[in-house]
Amino acid sequence: MKILYFGAGYVGTCSAAVSADSGHEVLIYDINQELINKLSSFDRDTIESYLFEKGLGDLVVRNQARLKFSSDLANVEEFIDQTQAVFLCLPTPEKNTTGETDLSFYEAAASELGKILAKRNGGSQSQYVLLINKSTLPIEMVDRTKEIMDSLGVINFSVATNPEFLVEGNAVEGSIRPPRIVVGAWTDKDFTIFKEIYNRFMEAPNVTYLEVNPREAAAGKLLANYILFSRLANCFDVTGRVSEKFSDIHYENLRKILITDSRIGDWGFYNSLFAGGSCFIKDARSLAHQLSSKGVKVDLINDSLIANQRQLENFLNRAQQEAGINWSGKKVALLGLSFKRDTNDIRNSPAIFITNYLIKAGVEQIKAYDPAAGNNYLKYFSSSEFSSKVTLADSEIKAMSYVNVLIIATDWPQFRGLPELIKDYLTKGALIMDGRRMLQYKYDELAQVGYDIIAVGSPLIKAQV
Repeated sequence: MKILYFGAGYVGTCSAAVSADSGHEVLIYDINQELINKLSSFDRDTIESYLFEKGLGDLVVRNQARLKFSSDLANVEEFIDQTQAVFLCLPTPEKNTTGETDLSFYEAAASELGKILAKRNGGSQSQYVLLINKSTLPIEMVDRTKEIMDSLGVINFSVATNPEFLVEGNAVEGSIRPPRIVVGAWTDKDFTIFKEIYNRFMEAPNVTYLEVNPREAAAGKLLANYILFSRLANCFDVTGRVSEKFSDIHYENLRKILITDSRIGDWGFYNSLFAGGSCFIKDARSLAHQLSSKGVKVDLINDSLIANQRQLENFLNRAQQEAGINWSGKKVALLGLSFKRDTNDIRNSPAIFITNYLIKAGVEQIKAYDPAAGNNYLKYFSSSEFSSKVTLADSEIKAMSYVNVLIIATDWPQFRGLPELIKDYLTKGALIMDGRRMLQYKYDELAQVGYDIIAVGSPLIKAQV
């Protein structure tokens, strides 16, 4: 098949690379020239310097004969005549914190696409094309997409929904070996196109292939993210509080008790300072906004959002409340800037909130380190009036040297090896704040050599010397 992708971000590029790997001819269009230049270099390291996604660079390079990247609409016009499917993979951010989706990027791109579609095949529009919403959108968006196309004179088309349920940092592996594929369409004709797109997975024994209607597919994505998010927030706010407020309780032992119940399962039972990223918070708010517009009370959704934010605020406030830290004039090492391991994505990263909190509290310096997200973090704060307080270190050692407080905010596996470095380089008497329980197997040992420790899921651990 010939497949066009509008949008070359994490979702679009990963999906397009897997489509090319499946044998399809793919063109990816995006207005971001810097991004297109990186992707079209077909150099693994260059690609992953921009979109840090494990295996993505190799997949793009391996399939470059069937992949083309462009920021020129003329290339789209040349490609469109025989295109059977167009994936819309566009930014759909939230309007402030209202839950309403900002559709300006989507509608602008859809309008550009519609103008091109109306001219395809010399204006006859003889080639049937399926427009597929890959972005996470409002449940009724399929109708709005059709309205845009109708207004531009597009014919011989249909609109479908194909949400992605990928885990960022493992998106390529999840695309090549997906546990489920959900396709939402209205007609057998459109389901047949989907079967051709996903032909490689149709007989795969471990893939659940679900055919539903477009509204069900869109609703399923929002609900899946909300349910996962609410489970995390519940664990943080209840299980975490129990293990922090009662003595002689270890979080890891509580976890074992809970996850060995087959009705509960083990997903989401880890403690963290915050559930961030581009999806969970935005999608929960979007679901609440859409249900509210239908007259539904959304207290349960809002409580999950409040609990998640409360977890981060509680973690930071414990420094003063329990360890007596006055942030004014302090030097702080911040380890982990991406919202989670295996990505350079800083959207809704706890590091952003922590940095703003510390600057407002009057710290002298924040020395930040991350294996992948450092440049994105630094760029985020480069225009801030307090940018001089934020410096980027090129190693954990340089970040933690000569500071008063060490904060671990991301669960990079290499941070589990920090205890020995801490003993050698972190000033004795400094406060360790472990927002991911990365060091829990060494808490007692670190306390014995002179460090106070605040960790999610534990009471304050006082230095023993």
